[in-house]
Amino acid sequence: MSCPTRIFSQKKYHKEYYNNGQIKEEGWLLNTHKTAYWKFYYQNGNIKKEGHFKNNLATKYWYFYRRNSSKEKEGHFKKGTQYNWWLFYDNKGYVNHKCQLQNNQKNGYCLIYRENKLVKASKFKQGKKIKEWTDFSSFKNENSLNDLISSFKNENSLNDLR
Repeated sequence: MSCPTRIFSQKKYHKEYYNNGQIKEEGWLLNTHKTAYWKFYYQNGNIKKEGHFKNNLATKYWYFYRRNSSKEKEGHFKKGTQYNWWLFYDNKGYVNHKCQLQNNQKNGYCLIYRENKLVKASKFKQGKKIKEWTDFSSFKNENSLNDLISSFKNENSLNDLR
């Protein structure tokens, strides 16, 4: 005779604090695994990072911040690893580079900016730079712009290479 066993998942909101009383992290737990939306904080109370978990692994879109609350980087996670386009910010809040990542390393294009102007593009394969361009015409001759245009929030940034 077999007895059917029911396993009940319990989702609860979790908060953890530093010794100084400031919140350290908060988000949803499903049993003992992080799930859904989470926020993590510095000891000074400023947000450190925020994003989603699934089965205790980072997933979907995440934002990362410096201690002074300025944005440091943002991008996609899939099963705990960085992938797709990531944006990296300088201390003034400008994007200083955008890179395609796969398995936590550069894999694809990386666009470098100075003072909000696109100055060069590089191509990476498994974290190693394989090509670099400093002008739009040479880049356009060797690459498909569709790879870049569809992924940008600001499609006009390619005009800066001209």
